[in-house]
Amino acid sequence: MQTVLIVIHIMAIIALVATVLLQRSEGGAFLGTGGGGFMTGRGQANALTRATAILAAVFFATSLALTILANITRAPRSILESVPPPATSVPAAPAVPAAQGSLMEQLQKLQQQRQQQQAPGESGAPAAPQAPRSQ
Repeated sequence: MQTVLIVIHIMAIIALVATVLLQRSEGGAFLGTGGGGFMTGRGQANALTRATAILAAVFFATSLALTILANITRAPRSILESVPPPATSVPAAPAVPAAQGSLMEQLQKLQQQRQQQQAPGESGAPAAPQAPRSQ
């Protein structure tokens, strides 16, 4: 299927280039200098304009079809799949029972639980740096 579309696409490209080159230039110096012929004047301009529009539509349609066919076989990927999950080093907070008193009471209970979990010599504030002592 894809090979057939590529062949049609290339034929449309060649025909489109040919019809654009056959059109009469604005100056009329290159191709429009010939005398009478099979199609002259307005008839030739209308036929070439129609042919150009039709070939452009075929080119556009085959381009879209080839793009769709190329993307059907590809599996969707997310850039987030390649990112490793962040390491969690923060311990989980102890669970506070819900719906027991107001928010302030719950916070006070949580603070009391944390103080009870700390060692007796530790305080909540970080220790200040001390100068080394000589022996």
